[in-house]
Formats: sequence, structure tokens, C-alpha cells
Amino acid sequence: MEKSQIQENMIVAENIVRSFPVPGSVPGSREEFMALKGISLEVPARSLAILRGRSGSGKTTLLNILSALDRPTQGRVWLQGQEITAMSEGARDQLRRRKIGFIFQSVSLIPLMSAYENVEFVLRMAGMKQGRRERAEECLKLVGLGNRMHHMPQEMSGGEQQRVAIARAVAHRPDIIFADEPTGELDSATALSVVELFRELVEKEGSPS
Repeated sequence: MEKSQIQENMIVAENIVRSFPVPGSVPGSREEFMALKGISLEVPARSLAILRGRSGSGKTTLLNILSALDRPTQGRVWLQGQEITAMSEGARDQLRRRKIGFIFQSVSLIPLMSAYENVEFVLRMAGMKQGRRERAEECLKLVGLGNRMHHMPQEMSGGEQQRVAIARAVAHRPDIIFADEPTGELDSATALSVVELFRELVEKEGSPS
């Protein structure tokens, strides 16, 4: 991989392979399922990139590797010029806390925390010392939940919960946001509004996704 390619792009992946042992296979047979085979890609900075493919094609597996949630069986990944596949687990954990935002289909809000507390918790995890309250409130107002920030997740609709998840993802001003089918469990109208909101916030906050 050319050094210029690595430095010019937000993400660069080279020959990514991810395999898993086949459940129930004969011990010692080394039978494996190939989830990814030889994937290479480049994602420019300040861009919106979309992974398309049929169900089971490995999209989530690839996102997990690109976002430092998982390691490839083979291959390398660079994020902002740093080879994240060569980092220690501690360094990868700090990278996720400080530079990466996540939005998942299942929302994954902490059920015992209010909308505000869910967002503020991410800021604490990112090491933000001052201004957490103001930033959490700002992000919830940006997604149209200024009057719902002290409600619990179970008191909110699916669309509102996903808006909290988006506020949480952008709160610590990450360098990149990964979204894995964030509208998969929403109706069409709500999904469209969430996508438009997501696009607007990414542009306003300056985080590529």
C-alpha cells in the first residue's frame, strides 16, 4: 500500500480476510467459514460512504474490523494514517472512545439512564472534563429532543431512541462515525427522517461516516 494513499484517506483497508471456525465441525479439521476474503478499500476524509450487499454478505463483519471492534484474520487497516490492526487492545479501546462514534440497528441505549444520561455517559468515557452537561444538552436539542432529554428509553418511540443514539454518536465530536443499519427497525417515514437528520448532523458536526 502506497504511503500517500494511507495519508490521504480517512480509512484504508488492504486484503482483509476474516474467517470463523465452523460450529460442529470435526475437531482438528480446521474447517472455517470465510466471512470476508481479500477486501481492500479506501474511504476519503469528509465523505459519506455506504456499504451495500445482500444479507449475510459480511457488511457488519467488515464494519466491525474497520471500527476496531474486531481484528481481521489477515490484512491491515489504517485510520487517519495509523495502522489500527497493529495496535494493542488498550490503544484500540482508547481510539474507539475518543475518535469513533457508533450507531447500531438495535440502538443499544442504557435502559436505566435517561436520554441525557446516555449522551453524557459517552462524554465521560471519552475523557471530557468540562462542559459535559452543555454538550449533551446541545446534541439532544440538535436532534429535536430538547424537551425529552430526561425521559427514559422505554418512554420514547423507536425513532426518538434512534435520535438519542445519533446524539450520543456525535457528542464527543468523533473523527468518524460508523452506522450499522441504523434504520433497520424503523418504519419507512421514521427511517427517512432519521437518515436526513443523520446527514445534516454529520455535515454540521464535520464528522465523516
